[in-house]
Amino acid sequence: MRVFVILFNARTDNEGIHTIRIGSHDAVLMFESEDDATRFALMLEAQDLPPATVEAMDAEEIEEFCQSAGYECGLIEEGMLAVPPETNMEQTDWQLDAPKVEISDLDRIRRQLEGLL
Repeated sequence: MRVFVILFNARTDNEGIHTIRIGSHDAVLMFESEDDATRFALMLEAQDLPPATVEAMDAEEIEEFCQSAGYECGLIEEGMLAVPPETNMEQTDWQLDAPKVEISDLDRIRRQLEGLL
């Protein structure tokens, strides 16, 4: 089964996969729909996170990655309205060497999201 996940700094040495905290565990969200994953990624950007990339991957591959990395994984079925948590981690491993996002980029992203509403 093909699913879509959200990556930051895709295809770089500083690549990171988006996770959310559920209780005491971190979970990778696997989206059935590319549109739902893209909508979620845009909501993350609206929360001042760097631009994200939606990547298609094999569900088994993601599940194996999660198991080896100690993450949970959750399937977001097509049409489910997944919304990012209101708070985000202050610092993540993949941001340590990442360039800063310019304010003008954030304003552009906010305008794009407002256009979707």
